[in-house]
Amino acid sequence: MTGRANLASAYQAVGDLGRAVPLFETVLVQHERVLGTNHPDTLVNLDNLAAAYQAAGHPNRAVPLHENALAHFEQTLGDTHPDTLKCRANLAHAYQAAGDPDRAIPLHRTVLGQFERLLGDTHPDTLNSRANLALAYHAAGDLERAVPLYETTLVQRERLLGTDHPDTLISLGNLAAAYQAAGDLDRAVPLHENVLAHFERALGDSHPLTLNYRENLAGAYQAAGAPDRGAPLHRTVLSQREQVLGDDHPDTLKSRNNVALTYLAAGDPHRALALFETALVQCEQILGDTHPTTLAVHANLALARDATRDPEW
Repeated sequence: MTGRANLASAYQAVGDLGRAVPLFETVLVQHERVLGTNHPDTLVNLDNLAAAYQAAGHPNRAVPLHENALAHFEQTLGDTHPDTLKCRANLAHAYQAAGDPDRAIPLHRTVLGQFERLLGDTHPDTLNSRANLALAYHAAGDLERAVPLYETTLVQRERLLGTDHPDTLISLGNLAAAYQAAGDLDRAVPLHENVLAHFERALGDSHPLTLNYRENLAGAYQAAGAPDRGAPLHRTVLSQREQVLGDDHPDTLKSRNNVALTYLAAGDPHRALALFETALVQCEQILGDTHPTTLAVHANLALARDATRDPEW
Protein backbone atom coordinates (compact mmCIF):
# COMPACT_ATOMS: atom_id res chain seq x y z
CA MET A 1 0.00 0.00 0.00
CA THR A 2 2.86 2.35 0.80
CA GLY A 3 4.37 1.93 -2.66
CA ARG A 4 1.10 2.75 -4.36
CA ALA A 5 0.59 5.79 -2.14
CA ASN A 6 4.09 7.04 -2.97
CA LEU A 7 3.43 6.56 -6.67
CA ALA A 8 0.19 8.56 -6.39
CA SER A 9 2.09 11.36 -4.64
CA ALA A 10 4.74 11.28 -7.37
CA TYR A 11 2.11 11.60 -10.09
CA GLN A 12 0.55 14.54 -8.25
CA ALA A 13 3.94 16.21 -7.83
CA VAL A 14 4.49 16.24 -11.61
CA GLY A 15 0.94 17.44 -12.28
CA ASP A 16 -0.46 14.12 -13.55
CA LEU A 17 -3.71 14.19 -11.59
CA GLY A 18 -5.44 11.86 -14.03
CA ARG A 19 -3.25 9.07 -12.68
CA ALA A 20 -2.84 10.36 -9.14
CA VAL A 21 -6.51 10.59 -8.14
CA PRO A 22 -7.54 6.99 -8.98
CA LEU A 23 -4.45 5.69 -7.17
CA PHE A 24 -5.25 7.73 -4.07
CA GLU A 25 -8.81 6.38 -4.17
CA THR A 26 -7.54 2.80 -4.40
CA VAL A 27 -5.06 3.30 -1.57
CA LEU A 28 -7.76 4.78 0.68
CA VAL A 29 -10.09 1.82 0.11
CA GLN A 30 -7.27 -0.60 0.91
CA HIS A 31 -6.34 1.24 4.12
CA GLU A 32 -9.96 1.36 5.26
CA ARG A 33 -10.32 -2.37 4.65
CA VAL A 34 -7.05 -3.42 6.29
CA LEU A 35 -6.56 -0.83 9.08
CA GLY A 36 -10.04 0.62 9.63
CA THR A 37 -11.44 4.07 9.04
CA ASN A 38 -9.95 5.71 12.16
CA HIS A 39 -6.37 4.48 11.86
CA PRO A 40 -3.91 7.41 11.49
CA ASP A 41 -2.52 6.01 8.23
CA THR A 42 -6.04 5.80 6.81
CA LEU A 43 -6.71 9.39 7.83
CA VAL A 44 -3.49 10.57 6.18
CA ASN A 45 -4.61 8.91 2.96
CA LEU A 46 -8.08 10.43 3.28
CA ASP A 47 -6.48 13.86 3.59
CA ASN A 48 -4.18 13.12 0.62
CA LEU A 49 -7.17 12.17 -1.53
CA ALA A 50 -8.93 15.39 -0.55
CA ALA A 51 -5.85 17.39 -1.54
CA ALA A 52 -5.74 15.59 -4.89
CA TYR A 53 -9.41 16.38 -5.52
CA GLN A 54 -8.68 20.03 -4.77
CA ALA A 55 -5.68 20.07 -7.11
CA ALA A 56 -7.85 18.48 -9.80
CA GLY A 57 -10.34 21.33 -9.49
CA HIS A 58 -13.00 19.74 -7.29
CA PRO A 59 -13.06 21.85 -4.10
CA ASN A 60 -16.62 20.76 -3.32
CA ARG A 61 -15.40 17.16 -3.09
CA ALA A 62 -12.24 18.12 -1.19
CA VAL A 63 -13.78 20.17 1.63
CA PRO A 64 -15.99 17.43 3.17
CA LEU A 65 -13.11 14.93 3.09
CA HIS A 66 -10.73 17.38 4.77
CA GLU A 67 -13.39 18.15 7.41
CA ASN A 68 -13.94 14.45 8.04
CA ALA A 69 -10.22 13.75 8.28
CA LEU A 70 -9.65 16.68 10.64
CA ALA A 71 -12.43 15.64 13.01
CA HIS A 72 -10.96 12.13 13.24
CA PHE A 73 -7.38 13.43 13.66
CA GLU A 74 -8.51 15.66 16.53
CA GLN A 75 -10.24 12.74 18.23
CA THR A 76 -7.49 10.20 17.59
CA LEU A 77 -4.24 12.17 17.82
CA GLY A 78 -5.19 15.37 19.59
CA ASP A 79 -5.42 19.03 18.64
CA THR A 80 -1.70 19.75 18.21
CA HIS A 81 -0.34 16.56 16.65
CA PRO A 82 1.63 17.38 13.45
CA ASP A 83 -0.79 15.36 11.29
CA THR A 84 -3.72 17.25 12.84
CA LEU A 85 -2.05 20.58 12.12
CA LYS A 86 -1.27 19.64 8.53
CA CYS A 87 -4.86 18.50 7.99
CA ARG A 88 -6.18 21.74 9.51
CA ALA A 89 -3.91 23.70 7.15
CA ASN A 90 -5.21 21.69 4.19
CA LEU A 91 -8.80 22.40 5.20
CA ALA A 92 -8.09 26.13 5.41
CA HIS A 93 -6.55 26.00 1.93
CA ALA A 94 -9.59 24.10 0.64
CA TYR A 95 -11.95 26.72 2.07
CA GLN A 96 -9.93 29.38 0.27
CA ALA A 97 -10.01 27.45 -3.03
CA ALA A 98 -13.77 27.11 -2.64
CA GLY A 99 -14.09 30.90 -2.38
CA ASP A 100 -14.83 30.99 1.37
CA PRO A 101 -12.33 33.44 2.95
CA ASP A 102 -14.50 33.90 6.04
CA ARG A 103 -13.69 30.33 7.06
CA ALA A 104 -10.22 30.15 5.51
CA ILE A 105 -8.53 33.14 7.16
CA PRO A 106 -9.36 32.37 10.84
CA LEU A 107 -8.27 28.77 10.33
CA HIS A 108 -5.01 29.85 8.68
CA ARG A 109 -4.34 32.18 11.63
CA THR A 110 -5.00 29.36 14.08
CA VAL A 111 -2.67 26.98 12.28
CA LEU A 112 0.12 29.56 12.03
CA GLY A 113 -0.08 30.29 15.76
CA GLN A 114 0.10 26.58 16.57
CA PHE A 115 3.05 25.96 14.24
CA GLU A 116 4.94 28.95 15.70
CA ARG A 117 4.45 27.70 19.26
CA LEU A 118 5.21 24.04 18.56
CA LEU A 119 7.84 24.15 15.81
CA GLY A 120 9.36 27.61 15.96
CA ASP A 121 9.32 30.64 13.71
CA THR A 122 11.46 29.24 10.88
CA HIS A 123 10.36 25.61 10.60
CA PRO A 124 9.32 24.77 7.00
CA ASP A 125 5.75 24.02 8.11
CA THR A 126 5.61 27.40 9.86
CA LEU A 127 6.87 29.14 6.73
CA ASN A 128 4.28 27.32 4.61
CA SER A 129 1.55 28.35 7.03
CA ARG A 130 2.68 31.99 7.01
CA ALA A 131 2.68 31.96 3.20
CA ASN A 132 -0.82 30.47 3.14
CA LEU A 133 -2.15 33.15 5.48
CA ALA A 134 -0.62 35.81 3.25
CA LEU A 135 -2.30 34.25 0.23
CA ALA A 136 -5.64 34.26 2.03
CA TYR A 137 -5.30 37.94 2.95
CA HIS A 138 -4.27 38.71 -0.63
CA ALA A 139 -7.29 36.86 -2.04
CA ALA A 140 -9.52 38.85 0.30
CA GLY A 141 -7.98 42.11 -0.95
CA ASP A 142 -6.12 42.87 2.30
CA LEU A 143 -2.71 43.80 0.87
CA GLU A 144 -1.67 45.69 4.00
CA ARG A 145 -1.56 42.39 5.86
CA ALA A 146 -0.50 40.21 2.94
CA VAL A 147 2.63 42.06 1.75
CA PRO A 148 4.56 42.07 5.06
CA LEU A 149 3.87 38.35 5.48
CA TYR A 150 5.04 37.67 1.92
CA GLU A 151 8.21 39.69 2.49
CA THR A 152 8.99 37.99 5.80
CA THR A 153 8.46 34.53 4.35
CA LEU A 154 10.63 35.30 1.32
CA VAL A 155 13.54 36.52 3.45
CA GLN A 156 13.32 33.45 5.70
CA ARG A 157 13.11 31.03 2.79
CA GLU A 158 16.05 32.66 1.00
CA ARG A 159 18.15 32.34 4.15
CA LEU A 160 17.11 28.77 5.01
CA LEU A 161 16.49 27.17 1.60
CA GLY A 162 18.43 29.28 -0.91
CA THR A 163 17.30 31.55 -3.72
CA ASP A 164 16.63 28.76 -6.25
CA HIS A 165 14.53 26.49 -4.02
CA PRO A 166 10.96 26.02 -5.38
CA ASP A 167 9.40 27.29 -2.14
CA THR A 168 11.55 30.42 -2.31
CA LEU A 169 10.50 30.99 -5.91
CA ILE A 170 6.85 30.54 -4.96
CA SER A 171 7.30 33.22 -2.29
CA LEU A 172 8.94 35.47 -4.87
CA GLY A 173 6.02 34.93 -7.25
CA ASN A 174 3.49 35.67 -4.51
CA LEU A 175 5.26 38.90 -3.62
CA ALA A 176 5.34 39.89 -7.30
CA ALA A 177 1.56 39.35 -7.50
CA ALA A 178 1.06 41.50 -4.41
CA TYR A 179 3.21 44.30 -5.85
CA GLN A 180 1.15 44.07 -9.04
CA ALA A 181 -2.12 44.26 -7.12
CA ALA A 182 -0.77 47.36 -5.36
CA GLY A 183 0.01 48.94 -8.75
CA ASP A 184 3.80 48.67 -8.44
CA LEU A 185 4.44 47.12 -11.86
CA ASP A 186 8.06 48.26 -12.05
CA ARG A 187 8.84 45.81 -9.25
CA ALA A 188 6.27 43.17 -10.21
CA VAL A 189 7.14 42.46 -13.87
CA PRO A 190 10.84 41.58 -13.43
CA LEU A 191 10.01 39.32 -10.48
CA HIS A 192 7.33 37.52 -12.53
CA GLU A 193 9.79 37.03 -15.39
CA ASN A 194 12.44 35.66 -13.05
CA VAL A 195 10.08 33.20 -11.37
CA LEU A 196 8.67 31.90 -14.65
CA ALA A 197 12.15 31.31 -16.10
CA HIS A 198 13.13 29.26 -13.05
CA PHE A 199 9.98 27.11 -13.14
CA GLU A 200 10.29 26.48 -16.86
CA ARG A 201 13.79 25.13 -16.28
CA ALA A 202 12.94 23.17 -13.13
CA LEU A 203 9.50 21.72 -13.91
CA GLY A 204 9.04 22.02 -17.66
CA ASP A 205 6.88 24.11 -19.94
CA SER A 206 3.47 22.62 -19.12
CA HIS A 207 3.62 21.79 -15.40
CA PRO A 208 0.60 23.32 -13.59
CA LEU A 209 2.87 25.55 -11.48
CA THR A 210 4.66 26.79 -14.59
CA LEU A 211 1.28 27.62 -16.12
CA ASN A 212 0.28 29.54 -12.99
CA TYR A 213 3.35 31.74 -13.21
CA ARG A 214 3.03 32.19 -16.97
CA GLU A 215 -0.52 33.42 -16.35
CA ASN A 216 0.76 35.80 -13.67
CA LEU A 217 3.31 37.26 -16.06
CA ALA A 218 0.67 37.66 -18.77
CA GLY A 219 -1.53 39.57 -16.33
CA ALA A 220 1.39 41.80 -15.37
CA TYR A 221 2.12 42.61 -19.00
CA GLN A 222 -1.55 43.49 -19.55
CA ALA A 223 -1.59 45.69 -16.46
CA ALA A 224 1.62 47.41 -17.59
CA GLY A 225 0.01 48.40 -20.89
CA ALA A 226 1.74 45.78 -23.03
CA PRO A 227 -1.15 43.74 -24.49
CA ASP A 228 1.04 42.59 -27.39
CA ARG A 229 3.02 40.60 -24.80
CA GLY A 230 0.20 39.72 -22.41
CA ALA A 231 -2.55 38.53 -24.75
CA PRO A 232 -0.52 35.82 -26.55
CA LEU A 233 0.66 34.47 -23.18
CA HIS A 234 -2.92 34.28 -21.90
CA ARG A 235 -3.94 32.33 -25.03
CA THR A 236 -0.98 29.98 -24.61
CA VAL A 237 -1.89 29.30 -20.98
CA LEU A 238 -5.52 28.59 -21.88
CA SER A 239 -4.51 26.11 -24.56
CA GLN A 240 -2.04 24.37 -22.25
CA ARG A 241 -4.50 24.18 -19.36
CA GLU A 242 -7.16 22.69 -21.61
CA GLN A 243 -4.68 19.98 -22.57
CA VAL A 244 -3.12 19.39 -19.14
CA LEU A 245 -5.98 20.04 -16.70
CA GLY A 246 -9.07 19.62 -18.83
CA ASP A 247 -11.74 21.92 -20.19
CA ASP A 248 -13.62 22.48 -16.93
CA HIS A 249 -10.83 22.75 -14.36
CA PRO A 250 -11.14 25.96 -12.28
CA ASP A 251 -7.76 27.18 -13.53
CA THR A 252 -8.88 26.60 -17.12
CA LEU A 253 -12.05 28.60 -16.45
CA LYS A 254 -9.95 31.43 -15.04
CA SER A 255 -7.79 31.37 -18.17
CA ARG A 256 -10.88 31.48 -20.38
CA ASN A 257 -12.01 34.60 -18.54
CA ASN A 258 -8.55 36.15 -18.97
CA VAL A 259 -8.46 35.50 -22.71
CA ALA A 260 -11.94 36.96 -23.10
CA LEU A 261 -10.77 40.06 -21.25
CA THR A 262 -7.91 40.48 -23.73
CA TYR A 263 -10.42 40.37 -26.60
CA LEU A 264 -12.55 42.98 -24.87
CA ALA A 265 -9.54 45.24 -24.24
CA ALA A 266 -8.50 44.85 -27.89
CA GLY A 267 -11.86 46.17 -29.09
CA ASP A 268 -13.38 42.79 -30.08
CA PRO A 269 -16.41 42.58 -27.74
CA HIS A 270 -18.31 40.03 -29.86
CA ARG A 271 -15.48 37.51 -29.58
CA ALA A 272 -15.18 38.27 -25.88
CA LEU A 273 -18.92 37.88 -25.35
CA ALA A 274 -19.01 34.32 -26.68
CA LEU A 275 -16.10 33.27 -24.47
CA PHE A 276 -17.55 34.93 -21.36
CA GLU A 277 -20.89 33.19 -21.96
CA THR A 278 -19.18 29.79 -22.20
CA ALA A 279 -17.08 30.45 -19.12
CA LEU A 280 -20.06 31.63 -17.05
CA VAL A 281 -22.10 28.48 -17.72
CA GLN A 282 -19.13 26.32 -16.72
CA CYS A 283 -18.35 28.39 -13.63
CA GLU A 284 -21.92 28.21 -12.39
CA GLN A 285 -22.00 24.45 -12.89
CA ILE A 286 -18.59 23.68 -11.39
CA LEU A 287 -17.86 26.44 -8.87
CA GLY A 288 -21.31 27.69 -7.96
CA ASP A 289 -23.01 31.06 -8.25
CA THR A 290 -21.10 32.80 -5.46
CA HIS A 291 -17.52 31.73 -6.18
CA PRO A 292 -15.19 34.71 -6.84
CA THR A 293 -14.34 33.46 -10.34
CA THR A 294 -18.03 33.08 -11.21
CA LEU A 295 -18.77 36.59 -9.96
CA ALA A 296 -15.86 38.03 -11.95
CA VAL A 297 -16.98 36.33 -15.16
CA HIS A 298 -20.55 37.51 -14.59
CA ALA A 299 -19.38 41.13 -14.22
CA ASN A 300 -17.15 40.87 -17.28
CA LEU A 301 -19.97 39.39 -19.32
CA ALA A 302 -22.10 42.42 -18.48
CA LEU A 303 -19.32 44.70 -19.72
CA ALA A 304 -19.07 42.76 -22.98
CA ARG A 305 -22.83 42.91 -23.52
CA ASP A 306 -22.79 46.66 -23.00
CA ALA A 307 -19.96 46.98 -25.51
CA THR A 308 -21.86 45.05 -28.20
CA ARG A 309 -25.08 47.05 -27.92
CA ASP A 310 -25.88 49.60 -30.59
CA PRO A 311 -25.65 53.20 -29.35
CA GLU A 312 -28.98 54.61 -28.26
CA TRP A 313 -30.41 57.35 -30.38
